[in-house]
Amino acid sequence: MAAAFGTVFMPEMAISWFDGSGWSPAEMVSSDSLTLHPGAHVLHYSSTCFEGLKAFRHEDGSVNIFRMDRNIERLAQSSELLALPALDKAMVAEMIKTTVARFADEVPAPPGSLYIRPTHFGTEPAIGKAAVPSLTSCFYVLVSPVGDYFAGGDRALRLLLEDEGMRCAPHMGMIKSGGNYASALRPIMRAREAVQADQILFCPGGDVQETGAANFLLIDGNEIITKALDESFLHGVTRDSILTLARDLGMTVSERELTVTELLERAAKPGCEAALSGTAAVLTPVGTLIYKGQEHAIGKGNIGSTTLKLRRALNDIQWGKTPDTHGWLTRV
Repeated sequence: MAAAFGTVFMPEMAISWFDGSGWSPAEMVSSDSLTLHPGAHVLHYSSTCFEGLKAFRHEDGSVNIFRMDRNIERLAQSSELLALPALDKAMVAEMIKTTVARFADEVPAPPGSLYIRPTHFGTEPAIGKAAVPSLTSCFYVLVSPVGDYFAGGDRALRLLLEDEGMRCAPHMGMIKSGGNYASALRPIMRAREAVQADQILFCPGGDVQETGAANFLLIDGNEIITKALDESFLHGVTRDSILTLARDLGMTVSERELTVTELLERAAKPGCEAALSGTAAVLTPVGTLIYKGQEHAIGKGNIGSTTLKLRRALNDIQWGKTPDTHGWLTRV
């Protein structure tokens, strides 16, 4: 049996430490351990953020990182919003490229890839700083070769619509921080046990937002409907990529409020589709919505043709099969 996604790591990672006045020179160290003071700020007050992006091997043997600049910008923004020390974005880019280049021979061929996890967290040993940011921090780049996300079949997901709770505090939604994922974990576990849902689609007050780990897209004919960007949910890089490609294909992209009522009405229409977007799976089909004890099939309850078309369009760019007209790839 193949190893679970994200459980195999390359033996080294790039790392740098901020001492309160500047960043140390980046170096490659063993990735099997990390030494922290037990009073480190991150362990007590969750001052941490991270990114997820991928590098792909093309037929000519080159290795290309997808939308690195956009992920670095989001990581820098997350760090700022968490009051972590400012990242040196040029240093971050160089550390990512250096790490990927070091393990270029380990980047799987499509549909596999090298998953890249840049991580930034507060290190100051001060348990009295519950309302004060860490003055020191650590940044590292960890990489993991991953296989085909859909090797087990392209199964359409079941989503439980939750219109009372929310994934995280509204002002934290656009930060890619571990605490946001932790706050959604128990509700998702209960949903799996109670109604065999794969994920929860959080819709506080009836406003359709996102699931615990991915953005939500409704595809109705030639239109894609998804929530307009605000600080309450994550500004997905894959989401942005899919919407850009949809416009390229002549589709109508509507970034606006979507209510649970409208979602269920549209989902019942023949040919309607829904999908979750994220780095791991690009676009994962959604086949069933569960709301107040009732199940609502979306379209035919399986993966739709437009979902497949959009996912293929993005994969073809990532894998070097079609021209990168948007300048999304960084060759290592």
